[in-house]
Amino acid sequence: QTPVGAGFAGPAVADGKLIQFHRIDNEEIVDCLNAVNGQPIWRARYDADYVDDFRFDNGPRAVPAIAGGRVFTHGAHGMVHAWDLKTGKALWKLDARTQFKAPKGFFGFACSPLVVGNTVLLNIGGAQAGIIGLDVASGKVRWRATEEPASYASPVLATINETQQAVFFTREGLVSVDPATGKVRFSHHWRPAMRASVNACTPVILGDLVFASTSYGKGATLLAVNGAELKTVWANDTSMSCHYSSCVMNNGLLFGFHGRQEAGADLRCVDFKTGRVHWSQPGLRSGTVTRAGDDLLVLTERGELIRAAASANEFQVKQRARITRGEVRAYPALAQGRFYFRDGETLRCLQLKQP
Repeated sequence: QTPVGAGFAGPAVADGKLIQFHRIDNEEIVDCLNAVNGQPIWRARYDADYVDDFRFDNGPRAVPAIAGGRVFTHGAHGMVHAWDLKTGKALWKLDARTQFKAPKGFFGFACSPLVVGNTVLLNIGGAQAGIIGLDVASGKVRWRATEEPASYASPVLATINETQQAVFFTREGLVSVDPATGKVRFSHHWRPAMRASVNACTPVILGDLVFASTSYGKGATLLAVNGAELKTVWANDTSMSCHYSSCVMNNGLLFGFHGRQEAGADLRCVDFKTGRVHWSQPGLRSGTVTRAGDDLLVLTERGELIRAAASANEFQVKQRARITRGEVRAYPALAQGRFYFRDGETLRCLQLKQP
């Protein structure tokens, strides 16, 4: 374990290295650690002046991306950087807030970078630059697409109708683009009526079916995609209404937290294609869900880690333990049997073992 600064950005692990993006005083920090023993390898930093309007955390929100020997970060005030994974050298930077006149929204910039080939994709919500594609090597803008305001969700890469697409869940709804050109493949408005609301969950895609979920009385929808045409398979606010925690899927089942975080969400298992609720477990309040094979790793906000079966039968707990007394909002990382997570003050690595 090691001390960590402010932020909601969880760790990213690749090639035996862990990247932690956080804030200490008036700097956003990128730390590279040995993923096995936690020893520091390099640290990069730059000035940061983000102040949260609602007095939440002032640190970065977006999990870094690691690809092609580079680390890509997206700061709370829209600063995008590329760093050399081996040395920590700054390769390029871009101020999305200034360059594209992008507002910081309710809680700052939060979209994690998605790297596809030689392009870095981001939803930054700028003027005529809702979604942008940056050159991996130089940071230069390769394309701009839409005027979609930014959300707190990150994009996902998928093959739909035999075509590779990057699917975003923006503040207004779903948008799919060609990663190479930015051409919009399809879009679907899905936003709560309440102004003081956010979309925050990564879409889940299976074949030509796309699932999106939000809270604030709007709920979830499953869409069948046929080119630019979309057909609603099901939509309601009673199956899986996700506030900030994304769902995972296993064997045609969705697992995630249903309900508002403030009121206490229920962990649920829902049939992906029908929206039918198989089981609902109250009492965990809220947290994140990670799938590991046929198991779920549920990390609650209150610092409990639960290993459960990713099954439709019932909520079957295999192991559970209190792993921190601090509040946990950042997503964890899982690599080589090690579970990495941070609370408000500490980054920890646990060795997981079979029960």
